[in-house]
Amino acid sequence: MQNAVSPGTLSDNEPALEVIPLKNNSLRVLIVVVTAIALAVFYGVITNENFQWEIVWKYFFSAAVLKGLLNTISLTIIGMAIGMTVGLILAFLRLSPSKFLAGCAAYYIWIFRGTPLLVQIILLYNISILYPTISIGIPFGPTFVTWDTNSVVTPFLAAILALGLNEAAFMCEVIRGGLLSVDSGQTEAAQALGMRKGLIRRRIVIPQAMRSILPPTGNQFISLMKATSMVSVIASYDLLYSVQTIYSRTFETIPLLLVATIWYLVIVSLLMVVQVWIERRYSKGATRNQPLQQSLISALFKSKGAEA
Repeated sequence: MQNAVSPGTLSDNEPALEVIPLKNNSLRVLIVVVTAIALAVFYGVITNENFQWEIVWKYFFSAAVLKGLLNTISLTIIGMAIGMTVGLILAFLRLSPSKFLAGCAAYYIWIFRGTPLLVQIILLYNISILYPTISIGIPFGPTFVTWDTNSVVTPFLAAILALGLNEAAFMCEVIRGGLLSVDSGQTEAAQALGMRKGLIRRRIVIPQAMRSILPPTGNQFISLMKATSMVSVIASYDLLYSVQTIYSRTFETIPLLLVATIWYLVIVSLLMVVQVWIERRYSKGATRNQPLQQSLISALFKSKGAEA
């Protein structure tokens, strides 16, 4: 007697059914339309003589533009270093049990996040109007050294201070959010083992918080690089100011602005590649269980097929 085949199962003689995914014709049409529009725009830009591409490539690697590009990179790196250092200190102050320290950090963040970066740059550049001299000495006592503010606060220094102090307010919230994302139970367990707070932060809290801190930090780094173009208003020699000085003499405005645009795109693209690499490196621990889950799912399906 042949064994009866239960409903919903296949006998050994019957072929296995092939699952064919549903075709999404609307998605294919959308891809074709978007591709056609992108090609049309690209062709229009390349063939438009008003862009004056020969002038763009003429000044693309000029000494003045490369000098401005180097200053832009320097402003970004130094400003981000100041922002991360001051932001880390502010984040710890915000998490401090002292209401006074937390209030001082909140006041700093309120000031620098509540006013435009351009206003801060101009204000720091004209700080000599408020403080004509900078002195070092004993408070309410004798003065040891005095400098003229205009000789100390150069356009480059004013740009670095404005970019760094403004970035610190944003990095404070990024770092604070990352620190709060770490489970408090790990801190309590470390305290139970007799570890000090400073050691707990360095060995346990900060390494785990980096996974939450790095993605927004990369975005802030890219935003800061583009924000360096604002320092051109105080005649600080950056990438935008370098092309402005050229087209103010040659009146070739559009080609020179395209030079700056392409260089900004190149730098941002490189930073995005580095950001993706760093995020993948720090996300290895978060995805270490993925192969195990896939093996369990495949084993589950195999056991069901054997039972059938």
